[in-house]
Amino acid sequence: MRKQRKGLPIQWLIACAIVICVLAVLSIVMVQGYRGGTAALVAAANDSARQLAMVLNERARRLTLPAQSVIRVLAHDRIATAGNLEERLAQLPALAETLNSNPMLSAVYIGYDNGEFLLLRPLKSGTPRIAAAPDDATYLLQSVAFDERGSLRGRWLFLGEDLQMVGERSTPDYWFDPRQRPWYREAEEPGRVVMTDPYVFFTTGEVGVSLAVRSHAGSAVIGMDAAVDDLAAEMRDLRLTSSTELAIVDAEVGVIAYPDPDRLIRGEGAGFRLASLEELGVAPLLELQHWSSDSSPTPFSVNGEIWYGLNLPLRGFEQTDARILIAIPAWELLREAQALLRHQIVWAAGLVLAVLMLGWVLGLRLGRSIRQLAGWVEALADFRFSATPPMRSYVREVNELQLATSHMLRAITHFQAITSCLSHEMQLERMLPVVLEHLVKAVDGEGGVVYLCDEENDLLELAAVYGDERYRRRFTLSEFLPGEVYAALDAVRERYPGFELLPLHDRKSTLLGVLAIKRAEQTDANVQPYLQRFLQSLSGTLAVAIETRQLFEQQQALLEAIIKVLAHAVDAKSPYTGGHCERVPELAEMLLQQAATVSSGPLRDYQPDEEERYAFRIAAWLHDCGKITSPEYVVDKATKLETLYNRIHEIRTRFEVLHRDAQLAYWQGRCAGEDEAALAAALNERLAQLQRDFELVATANIGSEAMSEDYVQKLEEIARQTWKRHFDDRLGLSAEELARLESVPERPLPATEQLLADRPEHRIPWGERRPPVEADDPRNRWGFDMTLPEYAHHFGELHNLTVRRGTLTPEERFKVNEHIVHTLVMLSTLPFPRSLQQVPDIAANHHEKLNGGGYPRRLAAEQLSVPARIMAIADIFEALTAADRPYKAPKTLSESIRIMVRMAREQHIDAELLALFLSSGVYLTYAHKYLHPEQLDEVDVPGYLEELRQARALQDG
Repeated sequence: MRKQRKGLPIQWLIACAIVICVLAVLSIVMVQGYRGGTAALVAAANDSARQLAMVLNERARRLTLPAQSVIRVLAHDRIATAGNLEERLAQLPALAETLNSNPMLSAVYIGYDNGEFLLLRPLKSGTPRIAAAPDDATYLLQSVAFDERGSLRGRWLFLGEDLQMVGERSTPDYWFDPRQRPWYREAEEPGRVVMTDPYVFFTTGEVGVSLAVRSHAGSAVIGMDAAVDDLAAEMRDLRLTSSTELAIVDAEVGVIAYPDPDRLIRGEGAGFRLASLEELGVAPLLELQHWSSDSSPTPFSVNGEIWYGLNLPLRGFEQTDARILIAIPAWELLREAQALLRHQIVWAAGLVLAVLMLGWVLGLRLGRSIRQLAGWVEALADFRFSATPPMRSYVREVNELQLATSHMLRAITHFQAITSCLSHEMQLERMLPVVLEHLVKAVDGEGGVVYLCDEENDLLELAAVYGDERYRRRFTLSEFLPGEVYAALDAVRERYPGFELLPLHDRKSTLLGVLAIKRAEQTDANVQPYLQRFLQSLSGTLAVAIETRQLFEQQQALLEAIIKVLAHAVDAKSPYTGGHCERVPELAEMLLQQAATVSSGPLRDYQPDEEERYAFRIAAWLHDCGKITSPEYVVDKATKLETLYNRIHEIRTRFEVLHRDAQLAYWQGRCAGEDEAALAAALNERLAQLQRDFELVATANIGSEAMSEDYVQKLEEIARQTWKRHFDDRLGLSAEELARLESVPERPLPATEQLLADRPEHRIPWGERRPPVEADDPRNRWGFDMTLPEYAHHFGELHNLTVRRGTLTPEERFKVNEHIVHTLVMLSTLPFPRSLQQVPDIAANHHEKLNGGGYPRRLAAEQLSVPARIMAIADIFEALTAADRPYKAPKTLSESIRIMVRMAREQHIDAELLALFLSSGVYLTYAHKYLHPEQLDEVDVPGYLEELRQARALQDG
């Protein structure tokens, strides 16, 4: 089974090609768009982040610059030189105004060189409420000053909006030495503002920085606390995405600002501190803390998630190393780009679907013709050469391929026809025209001719013609150079210009003939060399076919000649059966021809082809080939006592001896003085009796009529008469005869013997020559089923004379019937070709009977073929009407037909074929050719046909 190769339909290929191209373009566009969008978003994020950094830096500066300006003014204030609390309280309006004008300030305080301390803090709603502060308190004044006893005393005074005291909380344990604080120690130079690192304000828990400046008087340091909580709020408001992580971090201080301030403060003893970045636990910010680059956002991965990070300096706090850490999640940053990409994918999918449909339609339109052509070529590949070719296509290449395939199909069709003709047509005269026609058509020629070489007759003869041109019938080879047969090619070439001329050689390079094909006028010159080589290969095939046919015809003629020689040898063996093996085939073929034309009845299915007819003809010629082994004296036995000669002469001699003995007895009686009249009467009686006895024996020897039992008894009585033998019967014999007498005791002379005897030496056993014709004989491989006589030969005189019908003894009749055994055995040993395999059965079955009583195999009716039944009718009719048989007189037509009709009723022969034999007139055609005029009497054909109809009904029943 041809293995099928899988593939895609053309419409899929075209649609997919278009879709792939569109997808490639769209992919590039989307990838580039996505990359551009991503770059734009990243750039925008970079800009936003830097803008955020600028805002934070600006915010930080806004926190510190106003405070620096104010604190520089306060450095000239008289509060720095006030010596007690009352004087200092008088300067509170300036401090309060400072706080009110700058909401970012958490407190204003003054540390004196003597250890006193004063702090004014507004009580804001967002600031953690001081414990026990009155509801109407607006400010908290924390004071550490010397009391009357000269001891430092701490006081917390709650002031209203008008700076009037509304409450006081005793804080005997409150003690604060400003001189120990970093802001105090760092403010050494008058007028130079210092700023501390951010830290957690103890009182409010806020995160901020402290600014300090030494007064110009030099006896105090004025400080301010600026809270940076607004930076965290600013960070919350300025986050680029909802999940963006922001933090302001100082490596030494910790996290200065974070959108969630609750996570910044860490308790430590009685105070607070800023949480470190590790304590904050934000993984993306931890990744960024070690970055030093402030370039564009850089992607990094955290726990499998992509982030974009920036590490920017915070320049608002000049005296710190704070940095702004920004971590933006890629999934949020690129959300718009991804949304745009998804939007583009949706549009691309729609466009691809539309293009796919368009490509499918175009592919369907363009691929229909290719698909049809592919189906046609596939049908051709499956050897379905009758498939309908596709319609003309709009694609030129498809049309060219279809045209080339059509030419190839036409060549294949012609090759098939050539091969079929070469393999089926056995007749050369019928094969050549067909092959020539297809050769010419296969190469698009206009005509052609084949000449065959006949060197015996000195001719190159026309054998086949195709085309309208007239061709010369023959060329005489002797017209050319002596001994140069190929010179005829030049003559043919000159006679037929424009023809492709090719010699036809056999396998021994002997010229068989010439093939000439007329080329088409439009044949391309470039194609001619290929055409010539192609024709040479085809001409070789044709030459082999011609040689094969000629050899076959020669061998067939030789075979038929040998068969006919054998048949003539069988006929020539006997002068009385000459012509039987020639007449039977002729008669059988006449009946076969009629049987092949029957279109109804039991014979309607019998339609023999040429090979079957030829096999039948061979079988008919060989039907009696086994008779070559039959003894001639048996085949031609005309009398019962005949062997190699008619032994009636021996018996006549014995009667002559008895005749002489009777005369001697008469004269001896006369000499003895007996009564002459009585002796004469006895002599006359004896002689008359001997005449009657011999006549009875001689009549029995003819065998023309059936012998009755009384006749047999008379012969037995005659046989009991005796005569005396006075000579040795073992002298002058052959070795074979002496061998047969070895078991017979020799009798002394004179020996008294019977007139007719069946002596032991007359019975010849089979010995080693016993034929394998019995059904149970293991040597019988042919299926014979015959009764074998006890002896191979029985020459007994009485045994032969008492044959009831005819002249043959059972042994001799078996010998005659054995010819069909030898026919089957001889033919079975021949290596017949397949077409002639039935020859042995057809030839050997013409003595079989439909009722199974025939020989040699007792075949039943269903085992007998139509040819075998035809052979039986032909053989019997020829035997009945033959006029050259010595043992019988020729029968007339009516007698012969009557016997055969009776045989049909008894189911010996086929009634249907016998009716056809009569109704077709075959019997009469044969009779007019071979029978004597006196045999040609009237035959009641209608009456016999009616009898045969009844016989057929009986056979069918």
